[in-house]
Amino acid sequence: MFTEVLPQHAPSRATAGADPAGPAGLADPAPANAAPADAGPTAPGPTAPGPAGDRRRARRRAPRPRFSVAPYLYILPATAMLILWTYLPLAQTFELSFYDWNLIPTQPKTPVGMGNYAEVLALPELHQALWNTLLYIGAFLILSVALPVAFALLSKRVSGRAKTVYQALIFVPYLVTPVATSAIWRWMFAEEGGTIPAIARTLGFEMGNVFREPGGAMIAVMVIVGWQLLGFGVLVVSAGLAGINPDYEHAAGVDGAKRRQILWRITIPLLSPSLVFLALMTILLSAQWTFPVIDLITQGGPSGSSTNIYYLLYEFGFRSFDAGISAAAGVLFFIAFGLVALLFVELTERLSFHDN
Repeated sequence: MFTEVLPQHAPSRATAGADPAGPAGLADPAPANAAPADAGPTAPGPTAPGPAGDRRRARRRAPRPRFSVAPYLYILPATAMLILWTYLPLAQTFELSFYDWNLIPTQPKTPVGMGNYAEVLALPELHQALWNTLLYIGAFLILSVALPVAFALLSKRVSGRAKTVYQALIFVPYLVTPVATSAIWRWMFAEEGGTIPAIARTLGFEMGNVFREPGGAMIAVMVIVGWQLLGFGVLVVSAGLAGINPDYEHAAGVDGAKRRQILWRITIPLLSPSLVFLALMTILLSAQWTFPVIDLITQGGPSGSSTNIYYLLYEFGFRSFDAGISAAAGVLFFIAFGLVALLFVELTERLSFHDN
């Protein structure tokens, strides 16, 4: 009997490096999920997306921001009023400063170039108004900054309802209109029947008509405006004192600091932002605060001794009917006060001590 010998086949390339025989010398069975050898090429299956594809797909899915007009509609009325009542008149004033015009609509405007500015700077009335304005600023720095600090510190010692009444009595003058204030003080300073001259007579001296004396008119304006602005200053300083942590004073008192040391080394430095704000308001608005009182009581007299730069603009424009001169003076004052404001704002952080 002869035994038939079957031909040996070479191992496949996939299993060339592996042992063809198992523990019993037999070849490993093919895995259950293996494709048959004669199945041919298979279709490629789905592949996981790469990082670049993820980013592109995320960008496609992200919603694009849409332009909305609604937020701008909220600020449109305020912006329109600001342009209409502030920036447009400012531009017209700057344009008018280069013309000679008497405010009559039927009269033409004559171009004069820089002539109005040269004429304004040469006027002696302007020099006197500038000096008076500086005097007003110096007086109000005391009446609207220094005195409010003293009154606000005194109000801290008052408690209960008495404190509310005390603060209300100080703040009430600020609520009175300048017209009523001027009328009341004019009656009180009246030479015949006035309360203040009558008190002066009992003390042995005659006051006369203070509004017709060069020195007395300016002092009277300072007293009237300072009395009215005292309440505003006390309100600002009291708000600043309320924001100071009382633990600083208690800790300093425990360490043995005296009341005066606490005031000058703790309270005043922490109150500096409020004081800087009051000083800036006083410098920029002192001429505006005094304008109604000057117009109703002294009319800038006698001989211009109580006038200021705002009242001088009024006289140029609505008494002399010289719109070009008034506009040129207004532009100069606007530039000067703008530079002062910028300088003061730059110095605010250096002058202020913040509780951080």
